[in-house]
Formats: sequence, C-alpha cells, structure tokens
Amino acid sequence: MAANKSKSQSSLALHKVIMVGSGGVGKSALTLQFMYDEFVEDYEPTKADSYRKKVVLDGEEVQIDILDTAGQEDYAAIRDNYFRSGEGFLLVFSITEHESFTATAEFREQILRVKAEEDKIPLLVVGNKSDLEERRQVLVEEARAKAEEWGVQYVETSAKTRANVDKVFFDLMREIRTKKTSENKDKNGKKSSKNKKSFKERCCLL
Repeated sequence: MAANKSKSQSSLALHKVIMVGSGGVGKSALTLQFMYDEFVEDYEPTKADSYRKKVVLDGEEVQIDILDTAGQEDYAAIRDNYFRSGEGFLLVFSITEHESFTATAEFREQILRVKAEEDKIPLLVVGNKSDLEERRQVLVEEARAKAEEWGVQYVETSAKTRANVDKVFFDLMREIRTKKTSENKDKNGKKSSKNKKSFKERCCLL
C-alpha cells in the first residue's frame, strides 16, 4: 500500500518554488501560512528550509516544493545552487522597508544570471506586510511600475491576515506549468522535425 501511495505521489506534477528576498521581509511567514495556515511572527531561519505540499491547481492535483531561503545567505555559490534548482521565484520585500524593495533588483539580476539559458523565468514580485499600511514606505505605484518594467506581476500580501497568500503561490505555479507545457511542445516539435529530416535524407540516398 505504501508503495502505491509513493508511486501515485511521484507521478504528480511537481513545481519548485524559491522564496527570495532580504532577511525579515516575511518569506518564512508567507511559506508557513501557506503550508500550515498559521502566522509565525518571529521566525529566524538560520538556513534554507524546504517544504512540500499536495494542492489542487485548477482541478489538477499537483505538488509544490517550496525552498525558503534564509535572508543571510552570504555565499553567492550557495545562492546560485538554490536558484538553479528553482522553476519559479517569489521575489519578496516588505512594504514597510524601502531598502528591501531596492534589494529585489539585485536578487533578480542573480536569478537572471544563473538562469541565463532560459527565456522567460516565472517570477512574481510580492510586497508583504500589507496589514501595516500606516508604516508603508513603498508606494503601490512604485512597486507596480518596477514589476511592469520587468514584465512580471506585482501582488501585495499579508502573512498575518493571509491576504493574497494562496494567490501568489497558485499564480506562480500556473506560470511554471505554462512554461513547462510550452517547453515540452518545443521538444516534441524539434523531435518530429528531426525525424522528418532524417527520413528525407534516407529518401535521397535511395
């Protein structure tokens, strides 16, 4: 029975999401709220944590694998490895801390550098702590303009009130799924054109 269970789980589509952003912006709070429906205010990860959960995405059962990177990953090589393993990224900053918003540009550059061979990288810009409106330092217009410049979606969340928490994970999974689907089509297309070519070549030999 256990074998069957693990077999059925392994056949589910798996989407790998990486949480990226400065320390203290609420990456862990968002992850834990999505995973367990609980708000953890003071969570100081010393290392990256990985989570896996089965969810239903548009009627299809899939698995999401979330890597919550600790803000203090000082070693570029470690961070590069994390970025390499990811299929989609939630680029998180706190709306109460302008510095964390500025830092998103640097994180994005690193992702683009590591994923240089890929065309479009599934990525969402997330302004967290929207419940702290009175302490806002980053204007919605400013964040939205930056996201538009990068050609990505901007969403504000609150890990505390759970506002838009599911939305950012599900929207990102949809982008990952779309990318995988088009890549598979491309692969199949290339295969069939290769076969046609080799068939033509064989005909010429005859």
